[in-house]
Amino acid sequence: MQDSKNKEAAGQGVEMHLLDVTKPDGRAMTLYGLSPVRLDGPVPSPFPDPLNANPHLRWHPLRGEWITYAAYRQGRTFMPPPEYNPLAVCISPDNPTELPAGDYAIAVFENRFPSLSMEAHDPPQALVETAPGTGICEVVVFTTDPKSSLGALPLAQIELLLSVWGDRTTRAAATGKIQYVLPFENRGAEVGVTLHHPHGQIYAYPFVPPVPARMLAMQQQHYEKTRRALLKDMIDSHLAAATGIIYHGPHAVAFVPSCARYPYEVWVSTIEPVATFSELSDAQRADLARALKTVILKYDGLWQRPFPYLMAWYGAPTDGKPHPESFLHAEFFPPYRSRDRLKYLAGTELGAGMFAMDVLPEEKAKELQAVEVHID
Repeated sequence: MQDSKNKEAAGQGVEMHLLDVTKPDGRAMTLYGLSPVRLDGPVPSPFPDPLNANPHLRWHPLRGEWITYAAYRQGRTFMPPPEYNPLAVCISPDNPTELPAGDYAIAVFENRFPSLSMEAHDPPQALVETAPGTGICEVVVFTTDPKSSLGALPLAQIELLLSVWGDRTTRAAATGKIQYVLPFENRGAEVGVTLHHPHGQIYAYPFVPPVPARMLAMQQQHYEKTRRALLKDMIDSHLAAATGIIYHGPHAVAFVPSCARYPYEVWVSTIEPVATFSELSDAQRADLARALKTVILKYDGLWQRPFPYLMAWYGAPTDGKPHPESFLHAEFFPPYRSRDRLKYLAGTELGAGMFAMDVLPEEKAKELQAVEVHID
């Protein structure tokens, strides 16, 4: 359990410190801080024994894609009472949680109920092709404060989070069994959140999943024709037309794309192409953190209440090859289409895969642009 200081995580002197530990049930945990990490007690776990999770994959012949099966996930924690928050810092050995007492900012640990596992083996037989559910599922606790949120965090801690995502991606790639890493956050009961403590997840797959695979194919096709990144051209066109821009800094941008599929959809990225978190410069990381915070504060300020969303980060595959066509960016998918109406995915979206929008992206962009936010 040695504290090791990594490279500078962002501009203005922000550094990433980390400490790798092991939970009583055998799961790995890494604690990250802006200063050397300190433990003030034992590393806890709500579970004394390993789960021995063994998920498996089944092939969908008509769609040409894998589906993961993990029946034991039915027993995972669901909407616990406020007095029992499994992501809170442990204050009593009689009521163990996931986080130890100590001085750190962000915690990452193996999901107790993973949809994918590096220990997966011997898949059962079925009427379709099966395979071990190899992969990694991690929980990323953004802060030890259960009443906070990603948008409420100091900029330095959001910069640290970007570096944490980079570190987890690098570690997953080093296994040699992972082809794609997807950090994401589900926020709000409307998108299925079962724990309200500020946290996200990381899924690391043994293949490139269908959505990023399609996006990467389109980016590759554009790059082969133009030798430019597709998202770079989209960003330049939005900036030139001053259309949908939510944040425009020296190195990062946030905007409602003109092709948005959700009414309040926002994309966040650097202005110049960067393929992975580890390729971000200090200045880019700092400005990307400001863009991210701006978007979430605008969301919360829109109706003066916590705004639910799914945030997903897309980057290059972890195959060790150069990907000049790939452009690291986040996409926000909020479930609301108005203050009190949800956008449900129905016949055309789920049945045909074609989204139908009842509003223009430019109109929703103006609503977000009108929300004033102040960031120190």
